[in-house]
Amino acid sequence: MRAKLALEDGTVFSGESFGAEGEKTGEVVFQTSMSGYQEILTDPSYRGQIVTMTYPHIGNTGVNEEDFESRKPWVEGFVAREFCSSPSNHRATAGLGGFLHGSGIVAIHGLDTRAITRKLRLQGAMNGVISTLDLDDASHVAKAKAVPSMAGLDLVRHVTGDRPSHWKEFVTHDGADPGVPLRHRVALVDCGVKFNIVRSLLRSGCDVTVFPANASAEELVSFDGVCLSNGPGDPGAVTYTVETVRGLLRQGKPIFGICLGHQILGLALGARTYKLKFGHHGANHPVKELATGRVEITSQNHGFAVEESSLGAAGGEVTHVNLNDGTVEGFRHRSLPVASVQYHPEAAPGPHDSAPLFDRFVSLMKGKA
Repeated sequence: MRAKLALEDGTVFSGESFGAEGEKTGEVVFQTSMSGYQEILTDPSYRGQIVTMTYPHIGNTGVNEEDFESRKPWVEGFVAREFCSSPSNHRATAGLGGFLHGSGIVAIHGLDTRAITRKLRLQGAMNGVISTLDLDDASHVAKAKAVPSMAGLDLVRHVTGDRPSHWKEFVTHDGADPGVPLRHRVALVDCGVKFNIVRSLLRSGCDVTVFPANASAEELVSFDGVCLSNGPGDPGAVTYTVETVRGLLRQGKPIFGICLGHQILGLALGARTYKLKFGHHGANHPVKELATGRVEITSQNHGFAVEESSLGAAGGEVTHVNLNDGTVEGFRHRSLPVASVQYHPEAAPGPHDSAPLFDRFVSLMKGKA
């Protein structure tokens, strides 16, 4: 079946469908990971985005029951250079094409993903439309131009839960007892959380309860610490979570922010955020820890960043920087027990250089005990 991808600048790419029939719109971004497409598809941070994979062969390993990072895929559309319809992997339980079709995800392959990546790299992320239904170029481009900007969009409300749940109920697989004593009660604010954040907290001895993003400070203040999760969209639009974090800061509660949670924590302290030109999406981003000079290879997925010049007045201190573009990748507060990182220390998919950050969060809680 024929399919097309159109960008708001008027560029149209033609290819073949390997997912569901339909038409979807969103912000088109490129993802540089060489593996882990199942984790990418099921990461709620990709709500509102059409993901282009830079690795040329997608689908080789199929899909399985263990590599989900949430209960379902969230991408608006999926773009690949070459789709493999005959996966070969001992863990595979199904093929990628059937999984996408059954999940309602429109996907296209057989086009030049290098050209798409170069265009987005030079001109910045663009809105687009991916379709198997309307193949008229002019119509396609008009629809792409009409897609709302990611700036100002609250997408967290589409991906967060509707009630609190204990980790044993929240994680749908691999939810066995981690084998370490769970000594610290942690409230995890779900802005689009990945399962592996829950698992990483468990391995660090945290008994996790997951709360919706609109939970109040009063609901969370009795816990030993609060973790703010990753998620999609503009952090400035998630005003309800920002206000909750401000209440927790007044209580001196230990807080650890991850990705969108990092941005929300910055806003709650009084810093500002801004939209990046094309975002960071991949498992190979070098980040330097300023205190030690240590360089970590990190997994990232974000389109916004905390403005460094506004952190100082907010009491923040930069702890990590991105070696590709110098953006803020982590900060801590000078007097409050709070810290955050822009990247994904739970690393699924990706390297595990940053896993000790969860133990640092535990140290913050011990310091307040």
